[in-house]
Amino acid sequence: MILRLALGSLLARSLTVGLTVMSIAVSVALFLAVEKVRTGAKASFADTISDTDLIVGARSGSVQLLLYSVFRIGTPTNNVTWESYQDIARQPSVDWIVPISLGDSHHQFRVMGTTTEFFERYKYRGGRTLEFASGARMDDLFDAVIGADVARTLDYDIGQSIVVSHGIASFSDHDDTPFRVSGILEKTGTPVDRTVIVSLEGIEAIHVDWQGGGRRPGAATPESVIREMDLEPAAITAALLGVSSRLQLFGLQRWINTYPEEPLLAVLPGLALQELWQITGIAEIALVGVSAMVIVASILGMMAVTLASLSERRREMAILRAMGARPGTIVGLLLSEAVLTAACGVIAGLALLYSGLAVARPIIDSAFGLWLPISWPSEREFLVMLAVVAGAAVASLVPALRAYRFSLADGMMVKT
Repeated sequence: MILRLALGSLLARSLTVGLTVMSIAVSVALFLAVEKVRTGAKASFADTISDTDLIVGARSGSVQLLLYSVFRIGTPTNNVTWESYQDIARQPSVDWIVPISLGDSHHQFRVMGTTTEFFERYKYRGGRTLEFASGARMDDLFDAVIGADVARTLDYDIGQSIVVSHGIASFSDHDDTPFRVSGILEKTGTPVDRTVIVSLEGIEAIHVDWQGGGRRPGAATPESVIREMDLEPAAITAALLGVSSRLQLFGLQRWINTYPEEPLLAVLPGLALQELWQITGIAEIALVGVSAMVIVASILGMMAVTLASLSERRREMAILRAMGARPGTIVGLLLSEAVLTAACGVIAGLALLYSGLAVARPIIDSAFGLWLPISWPSEREFLVMLAVVAGAAVASLVPALRAYRFSLADGMMVKT
């Protein structure tokens, strides 16, 4: 009985109710979108590197080491000598180790020197390996493999000549020793997409005639001579490492962190990511808080609309009372209307969210490397939606109690 009355009343005021439903839908979609972005960002960051036990670099902070070695953000405080790298590689507990050398750039994309083993050992999104869209890994001293974003942004193809710039945002180019694109990687949604990968020897080769951040005056070593040189690096930026047994992990980490020859730092990627999220936690809470306030504002708006409509509905309430409706029926009517309106708003918000995700997901993935899964709402999101409906029910009690106090005579009285 009450439900039928509530549905009829809502249909009779379809325009006002429709706008209220849309207000709630937009606020719910906004809150859930923030949740999706928040959890998606965490998952994307966590999936950037997997199956790597330790990241080794010069002693600094664990977050800083993670950012410059994996995400190509920031710059290292120091390098790791090649002798120390080899000493670590010789440890019995080390299963594999891949060196990384950073410092140069190409059109604002980072250039990374490494070995071909990087393509086998670097894994992301739960163990996925790098795949080539075209071409192959480095085979020559001046070969380069580029990420999907580099190829798309600069419109590069196999065989393209690449001139590397010295340092980050530098105007000094290594134009005497250009590289050639030998391979283009598939899209990964990781910083690899925005990286130019060359060999460690290639990094050393382009710096043969450079000293102290600049080219030595008059130096012009021919390429044929460079190819005959011993291009073993003097130092690297960092290294990715895997252990033979997880039981040896913390022992190796402690040994590296107390390495006597130079100050080094070995961090677990997962723990470093946790520290990173603790740093950004305040901004995350603020974003969620703003979204929650939008929902509260929409519910308060629904209550204000209901209160404003009571003056127009006083005769309706009085007629219901005259027909034998009990005071509880009036309260139940307004409560049912609020719950139905909020429920419709929540359902519309879900539809708005998932339709928006279907359109925006490939764009966000391509632009920011952020993968937002279209999945069933989580327990937290279900609780939020239930809280919206419950909040609407509580907010409706104010106009419901006001309607309850309307007397029959007041409702039937015609004012002139």
